[in-house]
Amino acid sequence: MLFTEPSFLFLFLPILLGLYFLFRSREYRNVLLVCASVIFYAKGGGTFTLLILASIVFNYGMAIGVDARRGTRAGRSLLACAVGVDLVVLAILKYADFIVRNVNVLAGPLGWHAMPLPRVLLPIGISFFTFHAISYVVDVYRRDATAQKSPVEAALYLLLFPQLIAGPIIRYREIADQLTHRQVTPAGFAAGATRFVVGLAKKVLIANVVAIVADAIFTMQPGELTAAHAWLGVVSYTLQIYFDFSGYSDMAIGLGAMFGFRFPENFNYPYIASSVQDFWRRWHMSLSRWFRDYVYVPLGGNRGTPTRTYVNLVTVFFLCGLWHGASWTFVVWGLYHGAFLVIERLRGTRDPATTSPLRHVYVLLVVMVGWVFFRADSFAQAIAFLRAMAGFGAGEPTALGVSWYLTPQTILALALGCVGSTPWIVRKARALDPGAPLAAFGRPVLVAGLFATSLLFIAASSYNPFIYFKF
Repeated sequence: MLFTEPSFLFLFLPILLGLYFLFRSREYRNVLLVCASVIFYAKGGGTFTLLILASIVFNYGMAIGVDARRGTRAGRSLLACAVGVDLVVLAILKYADFIVRNVNVLAGPLGWHAMPLPRVLLPIGISFFTFHAISYVVDVYRRDATAQKSPVEAALYLLLFPQLIAGPIIRYREIADQLTHRQVTPAGFAAGATRFVVGLAKKVLIANVVAIVADAIFTMQPGELTAAHAWLGVVSYTLQIYFDFSGYSDMAIGLGAMFGFRFPENFNYPYIASSVQDFWRRWHMSLSRWFRDYVYVPLGGNRGTPTRTYVNLVTVFFLCGLWHGASWTFVVWGLYHGAFLVIERLRGTRDPATTSPLRHVYVLLVVMVGWVFFRADSFAQAIAFLRAMAGFGAGEPTALGVSWYLTPQTILALALGCVGSTPWIVRKARALDPGAPLAAFGRPVLVAGLFATSLLFIAASSYNPFIYFKF
């Protein structure tokens, strides 16, 4: 179910909120949220809902077993079994076709018969769900958390609908106390509703608008691409993916607050970063922390030789790219970012307070070139797009010139996207006196206006799911 669907906004969410506040019992509310989350996932996940439920039962039991045997060989074996099963299920569902396709490439030269593609359907949000499950069992083994004995509360952690499909990736220890003790205040509910509306507006009013331009240009034939087309396309996609994903995170965090949960932040204005390392401290922060704590640190982190540190970094970003999609373009995107992190370490760190504007330009260029590989369907398309960006494309004038895409609505969305990618608006809003009439009456009016405008766009637009749903 999409947060932008009228059925969610005007049926699922209002009914759930009404039932949630009908009684104050924690047990009642937790059971209600688990049931609602199952319905939420089942609407789009179909029969894969049974797989998710089976995974919850499996990881619930394995965590209890690991908790009882921590520090022993049996505990380590149970941990390895739990992580291994989770990863095997993810590999089969997400990477089976990718593996067979690459094996078939080698089959011809080796004289083997090509294997048919399994054509496995990808359950929605499977990567996020798997990372939640792995972190839960690992944290129990590390004594960072105690295994949840209540099956309802364990299911609620793994299945809670706001963050189920596209994060943020929440550690069990970050939310364990909230499963049993949480409170919804009028101020907290209002802040959550406001955060949800802001996320909805980011998705509908900016991401969806620039997505039309990005999708159209990225599907152009190489012979039609000019430098102007390519740059407009990559700028549009750069804004689309940020406002699409950060908008979803805002909605998830806002929904969580409306039910009394506090989710970690997932974005911190990544496009104002002064280095690629700084970018990854700001972009999809919950994923960066997950790879740091469960892959980078176990590999040795930066505790070994510089060469070993560089290998660890590249390994992490190879896996990060592969996590995003079963395609070599995603792998190259991950290795590309890993290479720049190594280069920056070789050059040494700089004080962010003294960073020149050229550093920000450098980061934006690196990120936008990387987004080309992330968005392209193939290497050939990515290389053709980069050639066009560099002015070496074979593009010839077409009937659909750049000016055709730059409608007033698109120009406004691009402008809002550029400004909204910085903390300028938030800082101005926080600088207002809370007791002033503009703050007291202007903010509710602005939020209501954003919500009404978003609804108008939803009514007029076609189906447009969130980008990260497929990951």
